[in-house]
Amino acid sequence: MIGFLIRRLLGIAVTLLVICALTFTIFYLLPNDPAVQFCGKDCTTDRIELVRQQMGLADPLYIQFGRYVLGIFAGQTMGSGQYAVHCGFPCFGYSFQSAQPVWSLMMDRLPASASLALGASVLWLLIGLSAGVLSALRRNTWVDRTVMVGTIGIAALPVYFTAMVLLYLVVSVLGWMPYPRYIAFTQDPVAWIRNLILPWITLALMYAAIYARMTRNSVIETMEEPYVRTARAKGMRERRVVAKHGLRPALTPVATMLGMDLGGLLAGALITESLFSLPGVGKLFADSLNKADQPVVMGITMLAAFFIVTSNLIVDLVYAWIDPRARLT
Repeated sequence: MIGFLIRRLLGIAVTLLVICALTFTIFYLLPNDPAVQFCGKDCTTDRIELVRQQMGLADPLYIQFGRYVLGIFAGQTMGSGQYAVHCGFPCFGYSFQSAQPVWSLMMDRLPASASLALGASVLWLLIGLSAGVLSALRRNTWVDRTVMVGTIGIAALPVYFTAMVLLYLVVSVLGWMPYPRYIAFTQDPVAWIRNLILPWITLALMYAAIYARMTRNSVIETMEEPYVRTARAKGMRERRVVAKHGLRPALTPVATMLGMDLGGLLAGALITESLFSLPGVGKLFADSLNKADQPVVMGITMLAAFFIVTSNLIVDLVYAWIDPRARLT
């Protein structure tokens, strides 16, 4: 188990380093000059060159990249002399637009994104797994066809359409919910739920349709295995056969997809956060991308990659604990 964990951690380190290098190179090749963005459009040529020297942008690419990676783990001092600014661990640089540390900006927005992702994931798992199991157990009946047609129809709806319909009906017409705004759970748990329920539903409907179809296919495949027929032949009740021998093995691909989806959403659901004006990481990413704020975009890219590979590591560890054969891969 220790060797398995070490291999996975080394794989994560290499993956994050490659993503960091590719992202850094892409931004280096963009026509936007970071020195001009940081200094402003009214700066003189001499001033821009001074800023470029202070920011280390005149150094070769590999030196800039090494300094960036080292700063993530040990911090770094940006600039020199009276203009020197120390960026503490973990240092992802400073925003060109607000001159604030990128790490602080991301951490300020992370609670809203985490609240949206975790609440929506619970909702789509409840809907998706229930619909998928029901459809699988009523295979080729009107229940199965109704559920599958419904999931296809829901999955085909764009997120922005669902959000607009919910806002219009629930908020404007019926007045059942306030217009969503983020309130911290520690501040007011009830208001936290009331303000996030519509974004949760919007995000959950799209994912629930995918999970329902995957669960259906997995349960149908598992229920046709020989050991399931053996359990039935022994006289075991059908409910116990489904729960113990059918559903648990069928959830393996669902757990894999959940790790991928939840890891990505923790770094922000760009469209949903923008539609509901939630101050999450996704909205910060969209705003920074429009303003070509390179340090913020790079920081969020690395944050998203970290969440995705970490969630996959957790899924791998769960697999290795359940099935020792997975430790050999």
